[in-house]
Order: sequence, then structure tokens, then C-alpha cells
Amino acid sequence: MPPGRKASSRNAAPAQAKALADGGEPRDLVILTGLSGSGKASALKTFEDLGFYAVDNMPVALMPHFAELVAHSRDIRRAALVVDVREGQSLEQFPAILGEIRRTLPTTVVYLEASNAALLARFSETRRPHPLGRQDRVTRAIHEERSVLEPIRQVADIVIDTTKFNVHELRAYIQSKFVRESDGKSLIISSVSFGYKRGVPLDADLVFDVRFLPNPHFVPEFRNLTGKDPKVENYIVSFPQTREFLDRVTELLEFLLPHYIHEGKSYLTLAFGCTGGQHRSVMIAEEVARRLDRHGYRVKTVHRDMPR
Repeated sequence: MPPGRKASSRNAAPAQAKALADGGEPRDLVILTGLSGSGKASALKTFEDLGFYAVDNMPVALMPHFAELVAHSRDIRRAALVVDVREGQSLEQFPAILGEIRRTLPTTVVYLEASNAALLARFSETRRPHPLGRQDRVTRAIHEERSVLEPIRQVADIVIDTTKFNVHELRAYIQSKFVRESDGKSLIISSVSFGYKRGVPLDADLVFDVRFLPNPHFVPEFRNLTGKDPKVENYIVSFPQTREFLDRVTELLEFLLPHYIHEGKSYLTLAFGCTGGQHRSVMIAEEVARRLDRHGYRVKTVHRDMPR
């Protein structure tokens, strides 16, 4: 596990009180910084997938204004921004500006670094120039960058050494640090119904064939209705195989979903198919969505082939 440390929480209490003044969930800001090639782009993407409003390469002088915006925004609750050596000489102002920001908003500084050998290998693989020098000066540029960023490293709350991390391991580590209890089930799930006569949805992750259930299409009074109609729903769920299927699928998903989240999956599409996509698949997709919602997951239903 990479080394990490927590800085003192100076000014955190007033800022936290201000961030909670509107009665909503706590607001916070993450400032992501560190060495070029250490994984800041991947880390920022992870924060974005966690629901943070993400900004890359923000000028240091604008950061206090951005913190004020987050503190009073109706839409932004959590934000992450990157500031690094691309800022140039203005970077010297960062420690002082950080104190100002922390009086406005609870702020965590995350510093990413890696060994020289790892950074050299990454620049070689990507063939991208270092911000402080061309390819033939990468070693010297890395050394210079470490020196320039050392004052920022000293005020960091969390230092992550990504030398032995791949992209997925870095993502998992950040999630372990920044997923709130209320965000613990941050996976976005789509519960989709479809008809096999029009093919399986191309974006489906898990596909369940419900054509084994009795078909309401052959009941005249149900033919022109859909699986969202209470009469059709009651008909389908009246069969014991329907109830058993729903229980077993729910149990399977209760097992699978935490593992998908742990592996960093952000989106999951569950597809339920019947012949025409009007009755059985619609009812099952709706009921599975309700069950997952009761377990705290974020679920939306999509009925691809249901008549509008």
C-alpha cells in the first residue's frame, strides 16, 4: 500500500460548517497534484466517475474563486481539480492560496509521485515530452520538477506512490479513500427490457431471457397493454416461477454488484428479454429496478421495444 499521511485540519471546522449551511450533504474539494507521469489524468477521471466536478490545470489564482463557486453552488457538491508544474512560477503561491481556500471549503490535497525509473519508463512508452523538457532531458526534468513541487508535497494530506500501481489499482485506491458511505453504491445501473425479435442490446452486460414465463400476449385483454400495467404485472407475478426467478436474480445481483463496484465499474446494463419486449421483460425490468433501489443502488429503467 502506498504511503499516505493526513495533515492537520486547520480551518476545517469553519469551512465544514459553511459547506453544510444549506442543509445539504457536505461539500468538499480535492486538489490533485504531483509529478508528471505519476497518473494524475487517470486519477482525475476516477474522481469524475465518483461524481466530482473535475477541472484540469486550473490557474492557481482562480482556485479561491472556484472554491467559492462550489461552496454556494446548487449543483456542485464535490469537486476535484489538477494543479501542477504546468502552472509555472504562479505555483509558488499555492501554499498561501491553499490556506485561503480551506477557510471556504474542506479541502484535501492529494500528491501523486513515482520512482524516477517508473516515470522514465512511462514517458518512453507514451513518447510524450516532459512539461519541463524534451525527451533527451527527461531525467533532469524529473529532478527539477521534484524540487519545484516539494513545497506542495509538504502540505499534501495524502501522498500516493504510484510506482507499482497500474491504472485499475490506482482507481481502486482512490475509491477506497474518497467514496462516501452515501456514495458506496455509486454504480449506475440500467435495467433494460427488450424483445428478442429485434436483437439483444449491444451495450448489455448481463442478459436474462424471460421467455420461459407465461406470455400475456395470448391473453386477449392484455394484448394491447404493457408490463407496466398493474393487471399485467399481477398476472405475470402470479406464477411461482416468476417469483422464484426474481428472488434468484436479486440474490445474484446482491452478490455481484459490490464486486463490480470494488473493481471500479461505473456503469452496468442489465437486459431482460422476451419475445416482443412488451410484457414480461418490461415487468421484470421494473421489478428488478425497484428491488435494487430498495437496496440503495441508483437504477434507471429503459424499455427499448415497449410501444409508446
